[in-house]
Amino acid sequence: MRLLLGWLLATVFLFGADATIEVIKKVDSYPSIAVEDSSVSFTDMASKRFFRLLVSDLNVLSLFNVDRHYSTINYDNDRVESQNRVMDYVLRYRLRSDDSGSFIVDIKLIHENRVEMRKSYRVSNVKMNPFVAHTIAYDINAYFGADPIDWIKRKVIISRLSGPHESEIVIADYTLSYQHVMIKGGLNVFPKWADSSYKSFYYTSLSGDLPTLIKIDTRTGKKTKLLSSDGMLVCSDVSSDGKKLILTMAPGGQPDIYVYDVESGQYRRLTSFSGIDVNGQFMDDGRIVFVSDRLGYPNIFAKRLGSKSVEQMVYYGKSNSACTAHKEYIVYKARESSHAFSKNTFNLHLISVKTDFIRRLTATGVNEFPRFSRDGNAIIYVKNYKQQSSIGIMRLRENKNFLFPLTSGKIQSMDW
Repeated sequence: MRLLLGWLLATVFLFGADATIEVIKKVDSYPSIAVEDSSVSFTDMASKRFFRLLVSDLNVLSLFNVDRHYSTINYDNDRVESQNRVMDYVLRYRLRSDDSGSFIVDIKLIHENRVEMRKSYRVSNVKMNPFVAHTIAYDINAYFGADPIDWIKRKVIISRLSGPHESEIVIADYTLSYQHVMIKGGLNVFPKWADSSYKSFYYTSLSGDLPTLIKIDTRTGKKTKLLSSDGMLVCSDVSSDGKKLILTMAPGGQPDIYVYDVESGQYRRLTSFSGIDVNGQFMDDGRIVFVSDRLGYPNIFAKRLGSKSVEQMVYYGKSNSACTAHKEYIVYKARESSHAFSKNTFNLHLISVKTDFIRRLTATGVNEFPRFSRDGNAIIYVKNYKQQSSIGIMRLRENKNFLFPLTSGKIQSMDW
């Protein structure tokens, strides 16, 4: 029973968020921007899909009031489309391809009938076009000198349940507009990027006799088995240099936290509580933060490597799971209702380990799979509300939340 609960908590503790939005600026204080399509060699469906990607990304930037009206115009026209002349900015794009089949996007950023920014983007695979849209948004954000948003170009990796004892591991963009199935067949769960280059990732295979931790090269598909363990085996975090992993293992039936050295292949036990310790995460100050039921209910704790003392981190909520950390900040998931005959509300909260600061990030539904971006300025998550599941991006400084509905499948776990 304890081992089953450990697996359940390890899954539940990887869940995410929706934002409580405070209006920092009045909406009408933002400059306005429209998007114009100048494509001639692509179908209307492809062009309009790219239009929607750009509009979505421009909204996520939180720099503009974005007009959603679709319009077309010749790319070399000296003036913008008539109804866009009231706009402060116009982003004009043209989709095309060359003789080698590469996908090319030309853009102009126009202000007062003057081209202020001009650039071309090229990828060999047209299926990668969502990342082109994200890169365009990234460059516009940089042009206006806003806070960096490297995360918008990064890849997401998810385990998607596809049937009984079946799952797929999928590499995607943050909106799930691009999806590439990397592994299918069997039950493969808890994927975790091995480093920031996206050249490899770890995952747990549950298809054999024992849970097995596997590393796979995304370029060649080569798989390397690292270790197996009775009970359970989950990689919950990777150090910033990629040299150490935090694992949850239960070789004796008791889930505990272990640290694994990638170079030597050796591991050592960090916790030895008689209950459940799962979902360890590295913190920048040398501690690890993790979830434990040592108070009789799940809560968030921390300890230093090599130390036996354990510190309680959260004092709000009575069923606290999910724990993702960045520098001095921790996001955790808390159950805030207890309805025997209806669905409960699970919200995300943000705390600082240096102050008494606490901020509720969500308000409704079941908010799951939280994960900080590498710069700590955004959180990715899954929101389940009224029979609808969505991937969400929360921009913490801007106090804004953006949702992208899921079209199929159910996410088991996710990394960014």
